[in-house]
Amino acid sequence: MKDIYQQLKAQYQLGEFTEQKASLLFIDVDKAYLVDVINQLKLQYGFTHLVLLTAVDWLEEGLFQLTYLVHNRAKAQDIGLRVKLPRDNASMTTIHHIWPTAETYQRELKEMFGIDFPGSPRVDDDFILEGWDDIPPYRRDFDTLAYAQANYAERPGRETHDPEQHMKQHMYPDK
Repeated sequence: MKDIYQQLKAQYQLGEFTEQKASLLFIDVDKAYLVDVINQLKLQYGFTHLVLLTAVDWLEEGLFQLTYLVHNRAKAQDIGLRVKLPRDNASMTTIHHIWPTAETYQRELKEMFGIDFPGSPRVDDDFILEGWDDIPPYRRDFDTLAYAQANYAERPGRETHDPEQHMKQHMYPDK
């Protein structure tokens, strides 16, 4: 698979690559080249299946990382394309015209992380969080506890236990 990386690198400005195993390679791709690289992987190299599109929030670096995992069924190979975006007003070119299933992933990433995919069908429609008006909940700066305290009543009778102490007392009392 390194040969695919070398051929693509000759055409596009690609970043580092990581070979997880013989059948799994990750490549860092500049946002500007992603659609071209993904199209070439599909049309020229047989990576015809979009397995997933996901995001990681690198809060401290002020970045989101999108990972597009594509699969070549004939060769049982996977390539992950990693794209970094600034967190502020995060936006990425849609790939729904290459894989229509990307529309669902892109809607989820818009709703859960706030990453926009202009031109993607229904990207602005509510997906899971109907009527949500807070910051996207998968962002690392979303305060789950503060949200729960502001929106849900405290239920009497509930106790909170430190998991470590609870396990020592109830599961391993002789230690």
